[in-house]
Amino acid sequence: MEDLLKCNFCGRKKNEITFLISGINGHICNFCIEKTYSIINKKFLEKKTKKENNSIKIEIKKPKEIKFYLDKYVVGQNEAKKIISVAVYNHYKRILNSQYNENQKKENENIEIEKSNILLIGNTGTGKTLLAKSISKLLKVPFAIADATTLTEAGYVGEDVESILTKLLQSVNYDINSAEKGIIFLDEIDKISRKSNNPSITRDVSGEGVQQALLKILEGAIINVPPQGGRKHPDQKMIQINTENILFIAGGTFDGIEKIISDRIEKISIGFFTQKKKYKKNNYLKNIISSDLKNFGLIPELIGRFPINTYLNPLDKNMLKKILLEPKNALIKQYQKLFDMDNISMNITDEALDIIADKTFKIGLGARGLRTFCEKIFIDYIYDIENIQKNLNIDKDIVMKKLNYY
Repeated sequence: MEDLLKCNFCGRKKNEITFLISGINGHICNFCIEKTYSIINKKFLEKKTKKENNSIKIEIKKPKEIKFYLDKYVVGQNEAKKIISVAVYNHYKRILNSQYNENQKKENENIEIEKSNILLIGNTGTGKTLLAKSISKLLKVPFAIADATTLTEAGYVGEDVESILTKLLQSVNYDINSAEKGIIFLDEIDKISRKSNNPSITRDVSGEGVQQALLKILEGAIINVPPQGGRKHPDQKMIQINTENILFIAGGTFDGIEKIISDRIEKISIGFFTQKKKYKKNNYLKNIISSDLKNFGLIPELIGRFPINTYLNPLDKNMLKKILLEPKNALIKQYQKLFDMDNISMNITDEALDIIADKTFKIGLGARGLRTFCEKIFIDYIYDIENIQKNLNIDKDIVMKKLNYY
């Protein structure tokens, strides 16, 4: 009876094969098992290769190319753009170099190039977020913005620091390979500064605790990330992501740091009996050093994770006016395009632009304030779009009336 047994897949008899595995209603031989494994393995490799090919391929740009592109979107800030361009170039050159001929022996193979995380310091609306967005757009890499003010130490109300990686994963539909070469902009980094240099009874859960938790992520490590962000819990399935090649760009206003810098400069001047130098308020940031950031409330370990730091100059009236007109996606160009979609030609006078820039400068919101006032000027025209003539001319008097500028 046993000699009659055969493979239900290929029909071979038991005496023609090495072994036969029996199931509930059938049998399979070793030849069919090997063939099945070969088919499944081939399909798996094809799927893996296809996924890897669909992942992002970084096209590295030279620093001058990066700055030239940034000039199209960000007005002024030439020194900051130069520093960022070099840092980004070095970062992605480091990634590509590590992927190229990994198995090839080289004399300098033991030299490890450190990450070039960037810290941007500047007033609201000076272009910190726009710089980061523009770089990701140029390099075609994943980009996510995370707000540092929502983060708290593990176990407290708020979000775990790992949730900043969730945003990056979600931006590429959980393609881990792509996310691991992306950029994260960590906004309002100054808001997690140590609340006080003096010991406190209450725990600093949104300050130094968050800074300590960020260290591992910023430096580069394999992190367990909650797929939906928020808080981690024991039963939740985690996604592992390596942060070694993720570029972190942090930005903050650091309100009050000018006073820290000025006090240090004056102290040095007095100590050496030198004549006190006269510094304009907007020049203090040019002299920022690591000790100023430490005195502001950042821990030394976190400062060390951002080897590249630069400042953005406050925007004056002339720069605000240029922002309205010159960038590739300038606000006035956007409104002109919106009206053009309804076959309306919109023009605005130079004097009208001066008023918008002056009003924005006075409220101190930087480029963000421009959008607020432009909305006030154009909202009624857009609302009543069907009754607007083919030519819409915005002059000084119209803007003064709309913005109550007298």
